Amino acid sequence: MRAICLYLHVHQPVRYREYSIFDVANTSDYFKDEFDGRQSNERIFKKVAKKSYFPMFELLEKNIKNYPEFKVSLSITGTWLDQAEIFYPELIEKIAKLVNTGQVEIVGETYYHSLAFFFNEAEFEEQVNLHAKKIKKLFGVEPKIFRNTELAYNDKLALWAEKKNYIGILAEGWDKVLEYKSPNYVYRPKGCKNLRLLTKNYRLSDDIAFRFSNRGWEGWPLTVEKYKNWLELDCLRGNLINLFMDFETFGEHQWKDSGIFDFLYDFIDSWLKDYDNKFVTVSEACHLMEPKAEISMPETVTWADTERDLSAWLSNAMQTSAMKDLYDLREKILKTEDEKLIRDWRYLTTSDHPYSMCTKYWNDGDVHAYFSAYSSPYESFVYFMNVLRDIKYRLNTKTTKLSHKF
Repeated sequence: MRAICLYLHVHQPVRYREYSIFDVANTSDYFKDEFDGRQSNERIFKKVAKKSYFPMFELLEKNIKNYPEFKVSLSITGTWLDQAEIFYPELIEKIAKLVNTGQVEIVGETYYHSLAFFFNEAEFEEQVNLHAKKIKKLFGVEPKIFRNTELAYNDKLALWAEKKNYIGILAEGWDKVLEYKSPNYVYRPKGCKNLRLLTKNYRLSDDIAFRFSNRGWEGWPLTVEKYKNWLELDCLRGNLINLFMDFETFGEHQWKDSGIFDFLYDFIDSWLKDYDNKFVTVSEACHLMEPKAEISMPETVTWADTERDLSAWLSNAMQTSAMKDLYDLREKILKTEDEKLIRDWRYLTTSDHPYSMCTKYWNDGDVHAYFSAYSSPYESFVYFMNVLRDIKYRLNTKTTKLSHKF
C-alpha cells in the first residue's frame, strides 16, 4: 500500500487599508473595501476566487465523484470564511457539499490565522475554539486534527494538542529535525502517548507548490509520469507521502496556463489506477501505521522561508514591537465586551501582517513581497501602527465611558 495524504490550506487575510495618521480618532474603517487601493479585500478575494477557489473546488468535486478512493483534507481560516460569506457564499456551499461526501476532512486551527500560541496561550485557545465553533456551524463536523498557523510547531504545542484530545498534528518535515528519518511515516511527538505527528514531505510538496512553472528548474516540465516516478521512488523510504501546500497553489501561485489543473487531475487518475495506491485524509493517515519513532522539536519549526523558523514574522524591530504592542492590549480589549472592537483587534493578530513587515532579501524577500499588499515593509508597519493607535483611542474612549457610568 502506498498512500498520499493531500492537505490544502485555504486562507485570505483581512487586510488593513492605507490608514494614515490623520485617520486616527476620525474613522475606524481599517478594513474598508470601498477604496481604490490595490489591497482591497473584496477585489483580491474575488480575483483569487475566479483564478483558484472556484476551478479548484470544481476539480476536487469532479475527482470525488469519479473516485471513491480520492480523499483530501482542508484547513480553512476564519478570515477566509468571513470573506467568503460576504463575497461568494456559494463557496461555503461547495465546501459543505464536499464535506458531506465523507471524502473531505476539515483540520482545526486558529480562527484568525494568528501566531497567538507564542504570545498569549489563552488567546490562542480562544481562537481555536472560535474556529471549531465556526466549522461545526457551517459544515457540521468537529476537527480531529490540528495544524498551527504556518505549520508553526514545537514540543509544547504537541503536549497542548494531546491535552485537548486531538488525534494528530501537522508539522514541517525539516531535515534538521528529522535528520536521517523520512517524513513518510507516522511519528509520536515527544512526551505524548496518543497524539500522532504527520510531517510534510517538503521536497515533493514544493515541486508542485513552488517549482511547477519554473522553466529554470532542472525538473521542468513536471509531467505526471515523472512526478509519479519520484513518488514511487520516495516510497522506498516509507509508504505515506504527505503533500501539504496552499490551496492557492492551484490557479493563483501556479496559473492555469502553466497546466497546473490538468496536471493534478491527470495525476489523481494515474495514481489511483495502480493497484494498492490510495489517497487518505489526515485522520486516516494517523491510523495507517504505528508511530515509527519519537520526534522532538524543542525549537519552533515552520514551513516558511529557508530557515523554517519564526523569523519570517519576528526577525526585525518593526515586527516584534508591533506584536508586543498588539498583544499587550488583549486583557483591556476583552474587558470592554465590545464585539466590534474585539473583532478588529483580532483581525490584527493575523500572521500576514507581521509577515508583510519582513525585511529579508534574496529569494525569501521576493516571496514576502509577492504575498504583501503593501509597497514596502515600512509602509505596512506604519499603517499597522496607525490602526493600533486608533484601537487604543477607541479603547480609552470606551473605558472612560464605562468609568463615568459607574
